[in-house]
Amino acid sequence: MSSIFATNAAVIAGIMFVLWLLSVLKRDVSIVDLIWGPGFAVVALVTRSLSDSRSLPSELLCWLACVWGVRLGLYLAWRNHGRPEDYRYQQMRERRGESFWLSSLWIVFGLQGVVMWIVSLPLQVGIAATDQPHSWLVIPGVLSWLVGFFFETVGDWQLARFRANPENKGQLLRTGVWKFTRHPNYFGDFAIWWGLFLIAASSSEAWWTIISPLLMTVFLRYVSGVALLEKSLSNSKPGYEDYAARTNAFFPWPPRTQR
Repeated sequence: MSSIFATNAAVIAGIMFVLWLLSVLKRDVSIVDLIWGPGFAVVALVTRSLSDSRSLPSELLCWLACVWGVRLGLYLAWRNHGRPEDYRYQQMRERRGESFWLSSLWIVFGLQGVVMWIVSLPLQVGIAATDQPHSWLVIPGVLSWLVGFFFETVGDWQLARFRANPENKGQLLRTGVWKFTRHPNYFGDFAIWWGLFLIAASSSEAWWTIISPLLMTVFLRYVSGVALLEKSLSNSKPGYEDYAARTNAFFPWPPRTQR
């Protein structure tokens, strides 16, 4: 297992280093976001290539991670095409000044690589696992993944359609899955990673990888996900306070009829 951990760490480091070089040439570190999903697909495929296990949980982990990762990567590439560098990175660039091109290697690409390696632990351990004494966990794991994939995919599709209509400029999307949660894509990620962990946990070797979905939950809910975006939306979207008063921030729930 140590060889799998080391190989995936080296692969992730190589990917991030190449992306960093491209970001220096383009003066746009936003490209790091494009590899977030596909990076996990690469880890899954590398782990599968290094493992002899071809059990149902192992195969499910590999291909579900690939489906999620490729879909997310393609969507972000389409959404960000032609756009300027993300405002978060622009602010970092302004604070760091002329040294940002170098410091971005570790504060952006290096950090994201480390997080990717940690979050992918259920994939690394679960795909290589040879024992499945808790195989019943595969069922709730797949169901959680399906719920997450539905919210994330449908939420992205509905938002893209909404923004494509010029009449909706400056307006809030309050229908579809956005009626039940203000951040269906973040909730979707949450459900997907808990689902992947449950599938991995069908092996007794993988229980300790619960650190992965726990870390994702903290990031999505309190660090780089909901908490960060809420600050921006509250200041830029008219009527957002009313929407927030009626609609759950994270977990889907029927909207409240009054404050």
